Amino acid sequence: MPLAIVRSRGLDGLTAPAVAVEVHLAGGLPSVTLVGLPDTEVKEARDRVRAALINSGFEFPARRITINLAPADLPKESGRFDLPIALGILAAAGQIPADKLEAHEFAGELSLSGELRPIRGALAMVLAADGAERNFVLPPESAAEAALVRPQGILSASTLLAVCAHLRGDEPLPAATASTMETLPTPPDLAEVRGQAQAKRALEIAAAGGHSLLMSGPPGSGKSMLAARLPGLLPLLDNQSALESAAVLSLAGKFRPAAFATRPYRSPHHTASAAALVGGGSTPRPGEISLAHNGVLFLDELPEFDRRVLESLREPLESGHIHISRAARHAVFPARFQLVAAMNPCPCGFHGDASGRCRCTPDQISRYRGKLSGPLLDRIDLNIEVPAVSPAALQEAAAGESSAQVRARVNVAISRQMVRQGKVNARLDNKEIDAHCQPDQAGAVLLRQAASRLGLSARTFHRVQKVARTIADLAGADQIGAAHIAEAIQFRRQAM
Repeated sequence: MPLAIVRSRGLDGLTAPAVAVEVHLAGGLPSVTLVGLPDTEVKEARDRVRAALINSGFEFPARRITINLAPADLPKESGRFDLPIALGILAAAGQIPADKLEAHEFAGELSLSGELRPIRGALAMVLAADGAERNFVLPPESAAEAALVRPQGILSASTLLAVCAHLRGDEPLPAATASTMETLPTPPDLAEVRGQAQAKRALEIAAAGGHSLLMSGPPGSGKSMLAARLPGLLPLLDNQSALESAAVLSLAGKFRPAAFATRPYRSPHHTASAAALVGGGSTPRPGEISLAHNGVLFLDELPEFDRRVLESLREPLESGHIHISRAARHAVFPARFQLVAAMNPCPCGFHGDASGRCRCTPDQISRYRGKLSGPLLDRIDLNIEVPAVSPAALQEAAAGESSAQVRARVNVAISRQMVRQGKVNARLDNKEIDAHCQPDQAGAVLLRQAASRLGLSARTFHRVQKVARTIADLAGADQIGAAHIAEAIQFRRQAM
């Protein structure tokens, strides 16, 4: 049979459209022609496949070989098409039965010896193929990821020879099982943080309502330590959210099966570019905000980030996704992350310190703080100062509340929100704020007074309401009171 068709999947953002690998053998001088918008990695498959077939004991046809990756208008990237190309050549040459190919989809990169190497995006590919009713053949590491999505129909293959033996009916491929052998380190505990009662309270409120948080304080006051403990206060992800996060991480090759259903925590360096933070490239790939989807994004030394980079956060903070447009490609990635940021009060970090170590001029301090635009600060719900911890507090023997104790209260508050509105308070839109975040009479008077005296914008006004709703949920109150409004305003005053 001079023509063979093998089923596979490409990647287009977070989607994985079907790709048909068509292989045709014809007479003429021996050559290999690869068409269908392949990039450099895919074009190099010709040499990898040739060596893998020969080293696996097969005959590479000395004929004119034409390989078409359909549809032709979908760009193809990475080495995921090595395995289907090799199988198409073998089926067209009659070395394996072609009638067995239709029941399977294949993806995998070939080494020169014929071994299969893992690929990026296995989770996204299997999610897209879930209704195709075909078995999906993948390298072992990728198959272990995919088994989290589809417990049945995922076959693990370590070599090209094993795949061919399966198609011939000699030795069936084993079904893949989700790998959980790897053990993750114990997350840091909130009890290890000494002092900082207000910062711990802000962290609890942020966890209970999905709110963003900005901490300002001198070096060594514990800002990074506090941020690292936020994921431990959040509940585990439900299955759908866990699959969304895992699929994005799989696109970047950073997914670990043992971390399934745990909250991602990303902390890029302040030298990160806009493309690294929000995603991009000629072939769009997810950035840090998407890798932190359903988790925490920590930006330390916030004013040191390029202003253009920070301004790119404004849209995803509001919408929960990011659009990446290029001349020939367009991709949408989820980016529903919880932002936690930290900054110093001045360039040297010691403004307001009792020791008088700060030598920054008012103009230097103003320029430093001016690196953060008003619209960006307006989108951050909680804004607190984290003062230096006194030696007495550091020497205290008694530890504070553990992450487990705080997480128990957070879970109760989030459960109230799910029953009431089906989402955390930070994601409420204006109509839902009117329905669920109205304070009592005393609270309404206080909120109006604060809005007038402090000059709150409409966005800030609504964010105060949402934070107050979370504070009330933590207190088990059905109605937002004046005390809840007052505490919410206190967490906004530094940004005003």
